[in-house]
Amino acid sequence: MSKITQAFENNKAFIAFITCGDPDLETTEAAIRAAVSGGSDLIELGIPFSDPTAEGPVIQGANLRALQGGITTDKIFAFVENLRQDITVPMIFMTYSNVVFSYGAEAFLSACSRLSIDGLILPDLPFEEKEEFLPVCRKYGIDLISLIAPTSKDRIAKIAKEAEGFLYIVSSLGVTGVRNEIQTNLKAIVDIVRQNTSIPCAIGFGISTPKQARKMAELADGVIVGSAIVKFLEQYGTSAPEYIRSYVKSMKDAMDVL
Repeated sequence: MSKITQAFENNKAFIAFITCGDPDLETTEAAIRAAVSGGSDLIELGIPFSDPTAEGPVIQGANLRALQGGITTDKIFAFVENLRQDITVPMIFMTYSNVVFSYGAEAFLSACSRLSIDGLILPDLPFEEKEEFLPVCRKYGIDLISLIAPTSKDRIAKIAKEAEGFLYIVSSLGVTGVRNEIQTNLKAIVDIVRQNTSIPCAIGFGISTPKQARKMAELADGVIVGSAIVKFLEQYGTSAPEYIRSYVKSMKDAMDVL
């Protein structure tokens, strides 16, 4: 069992997404530590890309700020190496296929293994094309996380059967970002997943309140929150980590009552 799957074993998992280098790596480190202190079970680290097609304006803005600040993949690798001296929760990189291609898949995933990165999410990688990266991921023991969207329909069972680490269920159509209401029939999707795999599933896109987190955790094994956390960094900059810690704690507390 991978470290990612283990993170779901004892209770509902809270997964915090943070863009590396927004507004700078010192603040990113403080934000990660705050999220872990608040109860995050996994950390999803965004490697900025100039054309992040899955992202709404909040995370697009974070990508832009980080890139303008001079962030690079190598700087992020060095940053994670330092972080891993005492942060032991599973970590996942979320980036785009072009970032891995341009770095070189072998070199990128070899670095991930050395840094104890546990998984990789490439939201622009179609399920049918995952073989481009899967053999190298397996070579280095990195879970390639698959996404299931409301449009996946007939492919849900197949994606679930081949899942690694956890399944990322996209709550609603469109890009990332806070939503007041999630109307997708997520129970139907989760039911098909449950019939086809024992791998845990987590719901992301649009979750921002403790009430939403509790509702999603009733359905799935975990909850992923990105835009709501990145908003604190956009709003408060270097002062954001203290807000992030209390926010993550409120979300985790809401999920732990289940």
